[in-house]
Amino acid sequence: MSVAFRREGDDEHMEPKFEIPIPAGPNLVTPRGAALIADQLAQAEAALEGVEDEAEIKKLRRTLRYWSTRQATADVQPVPDGDAVAFGCTVRLRLNGKERTVTIVGDDEADPATGLIAFSAPLARTVMGAEAGDFADYGGKADAIEVLNVRPAQLGADGYYRMD
Repeated sequence: MSVAFRREGDDEHMEPKFEIPIPAGPNLVTPRGAALIADQLAQAEAALEGVEDEAEIKKLRRTLRYWSTRQATADVQPVPDGDAVAFGCTVRLRLNGKERTVTIVGDDEADPATGLIAFSAPLARTVMGAEAGDFADYGGKADAIEVLNVRPAQLGADGYYRMD
């Protein structure tokens, strides 16, 4: 039989498993973000204990490597002064006539649905350095963003950022 028709095993036809992609650039984090990374790492370590399924072990080890790397490279940023938009600020802005409030955080802490945007996101990059009353071009439109208010991000008693 030709070598072309021989099959060594089912493993060679399985989808390859890749590492969890690490965002490009620096790993800037807020103090809350650093705590979340530590929590994710602890959860991954705890989940690995007692697991016997080889596929599950590989999956958990990938997760563990990701969070270990994120913790090792974390660069906790100081609390900003709030004079201008910076990492760790909550910004109230008007985008194309609609008012919204966002907090600029690290990549792992970002959750756009709740108003937490990564410092690497286009909106965050656009408003960085702006002060209340400034306008910025966005999405090909001149003065699409008006910065209404800037302040250092504040955590509520529940551990979430206050957006009010």
